[in-house]
Amino acid sequence: MFSGSMVAVVTPMKAAGEIDFASWERLLRFHAESGTDGLVVSGTTGESPALSTDELKALVAAAVATLRGRMPVIAGAGTNVTAGTVERARMLCGLGVDALLVVTPYYNKPTQEGLYQHFLAVAEASTVPVVLYNVPGRTGVDLQPETTARLAEVPNIIGLKEGLADVGRVRKLVEQCPRDFVILSGDDPTAMAAIAAGARGVISVTANVAPGQMHEACHAALQGDMARARDIDSRLQPLHRALFAESNPIPSKWALSRMGLIEAGIRLPLTPLDEQHHEAVYAAMKGAGVDV
Repeated sequence: MFSGSMVAVVTPMKAAGEIDFASWERLLRFHAESGTDGLVVSGTTGESPALSTDELKALVAAAVATLRGRMPVIAGAGTNVTAGTVERARMLCGLGVDALLVVTPYYNKPTQEGLYQHFLAVAEASTVPVVLYNVPGRTGVDLQPETTARLAEVPNIIGLKEGLADVGRVRKLVEQCPRDFVILSGDDPTAMAAIAAGARGVISVTANVAPGQMHEACHAALQGDMARARDIDSRLQPLHRALFAESNPIPSKWALSRMGLIEAGIRLPLTPLDEQHHEAVYAAMKGAGVDV
């Protein structure tokens, strides 16, 4: 159920910063029609720290209503406080999501035991599967493979999104965790290598802009056709890089606005893409076969 190209979808906003729900529905249909294998609401790319609880509820409810039976909907539930994360997890479970994505608690810098206890509390409160999310560059804490292996024994914890661009880490996780534990790449440039090392897919930024291409690359890799996967990915590599010309999701939102799918709205402290990057992002989109 949780494999292939799963998009960490942006949250569309109008110029003043309010959420654009008409564009949200358009994005949901775009992914349903483009082969995307799953959708993550309110992840890093969705500007999760900038969303209110009411906004999160509305986004998730719309995604579940539109996509139920077409692809799994995963909701970002993580905060840097265990009690708050448990409360959010219970709320999201009641909205009919297929799974929760729970990031390591940021800023606090917990120990590995603290991480274990945090995720255990969330899993015990959740009525849907829990996917761990490790992204040290954002959170300041690194969930170690040994801790992940302990958590993989918890019945309701079924996978991990690993944000490090480290294929060796993926191999170690595959070796240490149960065979049915789902490892997902969180790094587009190394996602094909991660799948070759045993990951089941990617939670992708690039899939916002090139969902069909990311689906095809992941499908080929999962089928063992690495030559085709690498061929598709070679055309996506410039786009992978361009979408991080500035902090994610700044470039992705600019690209989607050029595609006519959303307005270019974004919330402070993030700002619109600097003009010096426009040409490079546009060229990468064209090179990847994106219809601009």
